Amino acid sequence: MSNFDDTAEITTSQALRQAYAAGKRNFEGIRLSGLNLTGLDLKGADLSHSDLSESDLSETNLRGADLSYADLHDTNLTRADLRGASLIGADLRDAILAETDLRGADYDPQATRFPKHFDPTSSAMQSDR
Repeated sequence: MSNFDDTAEITTSQALRQAYAAGKRNFEGIRLSGLNLTGLDLKGADLSHSDLSESDLSETNLRGADLSYADLHDTNLTRADLRGASLIGADLRDAILAETDLRGADYDPQATRFPKHFDPTSSAMQSDR
């Protein structure tokens, strides 16, 4: 069995899935820009300070995940479950948020960046200020 203690070893969707299945939840600072991560179960994972820009996270379970200060610009989050996730300071510019469940997700109105014309309160998100 591979050792998943170092996030630098995780460079593919398959490696991420295996590490999560093996019980790993700390993926802080991981760099997976531009990957197809569709449908993964990453519930409760720590993805803070990670680069997931331009990735496909559609239909991914990110419920309760820590995405604080994550780079999610140009990311497809269609039908993703982000209920209760932390998006404080996250960069969601130009992200696709169609049918994304953001109920109870935390954000910082001064630091979290959203797509143009996106209203976090209409998505039932919670401001941390």
